[in-house]
Amino acid sequence: MTSHTPTTALPRPSSVQDLPIALERDVFLRTLIRELAGTLQDVVGIEEASGFVSVVGQRVGDQINGSYRAALQVDVLNREQVADVLVDLKRRIQGSFRVVEENDERIVFANSDCPFAEKVLGRPAMCMMTSNVFGVIAAENLGYARVDLEKTIAQGHGECRVVVYLKPQLSAPSADASCREYHKA
Repeated sequence: MTSHTPTTALPRPSSVQDLPIALERDVFLRTLIRELAGTLQDVVGIEEASGFVSVVGQRVGDQINGSYRAALQVDVLNREQVADVLVDLKRRIQGSFRVVEENDERIVFANSDCPFAEKVLGRPAMCMMTSNVFGVIAAENLGYARVDLEKTIAQGHGECRVVVYLKPQLSAPSADASCREYHKA
């Protein structure tokens, strides 16, 4: 004799639009960028993938820099404005960057919320967006920047630590892929 437990059928949604699927423009675009970065990393390697993302970051940085300059009605941002702009642009895209140190030599940022959220995990090439946007804006306004991604959420750290050096170092820049130099165009 077998026992039969009746199953209760879940109510069928009245339409596809009522399905509980977590999909909207932001999730879709973050997923798209994640998969593009992942495909590049798999096909050409992380260094080349970072290079491709860097080109996009350069163009985005130029556009954002122009937008802030126009809104502030200035031709060039000073160091304090650069720091404020970098924090603000990340805030606007749901990052939580903050300045932890600022002087004539460097600006140090920390962040605990990546704008790409969980989609950045395992995709360090995506961090080139931050490097390039920060580097372009700092260099175009202050003449020079070297961006060091000391820690990144993408690499499994619980936070990001980004250092923007404002003066060329006496020694050559690190061969580490996390450091990139930017010069005024």
